[in-house]
Amino acid sequence: MLTIRLTRKGKKNQPFFKVIVIDKRRTASGGRAIEDLGYVNPLTKKKSFNKERIQYWMSKGAKPSETIHNWLVSEKIIDGKKIHVSKFSKKKQAEVDKAKVDAVAAEKAKIEAEAKAKEDAIAAKKAEAEKVEVKPAASAESSSEPKEESKEETPVA
Repeated sequence: MLTIRLTRKGKKNQPFFKVIVIDKRRTASGGRAIEDLGYVNPLTKKKSFNKERIQYWMSKGAKPSETIHNWLVSEKIIDGKKIHVSKFSKKKQAEVDKAKVDAVAAEKAKIEAEAKAKEDAIAAKKAEAEKVEVKPAASAESSSEPKEESKEETPVA
């Protein structure tokens, strides 16, 4: 499987990273890269990515590392959310996982509540429509009855 990741170059205390495509099983430092896709210089904060080639390799199934994914999102080369890459203690990770589960549950509850509200609104509209249809028929019957009664009253009286 191919991966897009960083490989460190440069002198001691002068890091310089290349963005490369490489087989995931090879080491980034000792493995031979398939293609260079850009560079990142953390000292000068310069970044350069070959957008077309990154999109090409991703279409071929290459997966970016978490750091590269975040940079590609910030450079708007790919769409999506950033991935949290810092490491947590086990206790903190459990809290984060619980918060994610709670957030998903809250989202589901919100969606279900909206769906139920829509169904209730539709049912209310149907009930109103039935009432509106019933009233003209009742008023027509009630208006015709007094006329008939008045006709009947006139000959009898």
